[in-house]
Amino acid sequence: MKRFANRQEAGRALAARLAGRPWHDPLVLGLPRGGVPVAKEVATHLNAELDVVVARKIGAPGHPEYGVGAVTAGSAPIYDPRVLRALNLTEEQLGHQADVEREEARRRTALYRAGRPLVIAGRDVILVDDGLATGVTARAALHHIAEHAPKSVTLAVPVAAREALNTFSTPVVAVLTPKHFQAVSRWYDSFAQTTDDEVLRALS
Repeated sequence: MKRFANRQEAGRALAARLAGRPWHDPLVLGLPRGGVPVAKEVATHLNAELDVVVARKIGAPGHPEYGVGAVTAGSAPIYDPRVLRALNLTEEQLGHQADVEREEARRRTALYRAGRPLVIAGRDVILVDDGLATGVTARAALHHIAEHAPKSVTLAVPVAAREALNTFSTPVVAVLTPKHFQAVSRWYDSFAQTTDDEVLRALS
């Protein structure tokens, strides 16, 4: 199965899958940081507005890279109950970590959006990330978007784990759904960490 050279190429491939649909006043929201370069390509090709929604992963104790939940700046945390059971964790045990990540989500939202109003109501919203592993951060972002009365919501990613796809009621568009997923980074030749400056340049 093919790989993407970088997030820009992935965004163009994703845009091709989304083009030709009758989008109503489309709003493309990238998940910072890595989803933003992908979202920028999608927004450009769809002639749509580009913005961000910040969701922060809540990591397992001692393994911060392993997401057991996620939170946005203004919503309650979302947890993966299967992962909580597997790790013998409760939501209460993760409360402090959730508060820390919510505060970081607020800081990044203020940095990226600089007081700009985000108008979601009545619009077709396309939420974009650079890949879908467990899907927990995307789920938190989708929950936040749904609270603002969009006309429709679509989750769009260049590559997704098949088992994650089945956990969404929201329509998901994915270019690649490899049988052996392993990690998002495996499907990119270049997967350098996106910086705050790159996010701000994309949004400008």
